[in-house]
Amino acid sequence: MRDRLNRLALNVAAAVIALAFAAGITSVILLATGHGPWDAFHKMWDYGTQANSMASILNGATTYYLAAIAVAIGFRMNLFNIGVDGQYRLAAMLAAAFGGSVALPSGLRQLAIIVVAMLVGAFWAGIVGILKVTRGVSEVISSIMLNAVATGIVAYLLNPKRLAVANGNNVNTKPIPSSGQVGGISLISGADTKVYGLLFLAIGVGVGFQILISQTRFGFDLRATGRSSSAAESSGVNVKRMVLTTMLISGAIAGLVGMPNLLGESHQYSLDFPAGLGFTGIAIALLGRNNPIGIAFGSLLWAFLDQSSLILDLNNIPKEIVQITQGVVVLSVVVTYELMRRLGLVRQQRAVGRALARPRAGTPAPEGASA
Repeated sequence: MRDRLNRLALNVAAAVIALAFAAGITSVILLATGHGPWDAFHKMWDYGTQANSMASILNGATTYYLAAIAVAIGFRMNLFNIGVDGQYRLAAMLAAAFGGSVALPSGLRQLAIIVVAMLVGAFWAGIVGILKVTRGVSEVISSIMLNAVATGIVAYLLNPKRLAVANGNNVNTKPIPSSGQVGGISLISGADTKVYGLLFLAIGVGVGFQILISQTRFGFDLRATGRSSSAAESSGVNVKRMVLTTMLISGAIAGLVGMPNLLGESHQYSLDFPAGLGFTGIAIALLGRNNPIGIAFGSLLWAFLDQSSLILDLNNIPKEIVQITQGVVVLSVVVTYELMRRLGLVRQQRAVGRALARPRAGTPAPEGASA
């Protein structure tokens, strides 16, 4: 229990140090560009804590959270699923086309759209897993290349001659009818913007992820394989099957990334559908140390910075400064967590040394020692 509290204290200290360092770097940049740091931070806080902004932050954090969890399950096994971006966009596009074309009753249509998205995401990530276990292809290379392939497939299918319809200068799939939509909920008092109803799906995914990793035999095998695949194989774990299964789960979760926006706001897939969420998920997974609670805080912080940066443009402050802040936060968190990890190892080594140096009960005193 004491060791767990010590680790928690070190993790909290690392996060605080990283945020302070990022704030310091941002302040230096603001001063160098002729802007007051305190004034900029104050405006961002005031705008970001308004009711509508808080609802938008929760919406952004919902998608970020799902993307980060999809990445984190691979990270826990030393698998780098860089293809979440392609997986969720292809899944959202095909799920939108399915939802707008197939007649199903309310409730069943929503469930079917979500299942289709998960199946498409799992299939696309499964290609990465199959290439790795059968041909030894690095998942980093194959998943990045499959991002480009997914982009091409989406561009090919998003055509009025195939699965889309022209809408002025835009092109989109057929709109999903109301029976397939998931209405928003009013969680923030006084906000005109509603929070995505699939927020609770994201929470459920986080809880399921924690249970899977920490409470099941599969999770134990996954963590063991991530620490040492050779040792895990020697103990009877089928490493190849673990790699493929983990990629399938990661892809299925990646398929959910676009669902809050698709079912709760846009109700169709178009050229302006949110992109780049997969790469943001990588940063947030690192920020949250692949822990569902840490990822939740990281998602909220990232979404807050995104939303609050909108006020900077109105005050002639470059909002790109927030992107610098986000990058510095990730880098500083990685560095400080590594420093804290090494500090923890040093403390453990010293504790072991003191325990070994302490004389055991019943052991005779060295000759010549005073009574």
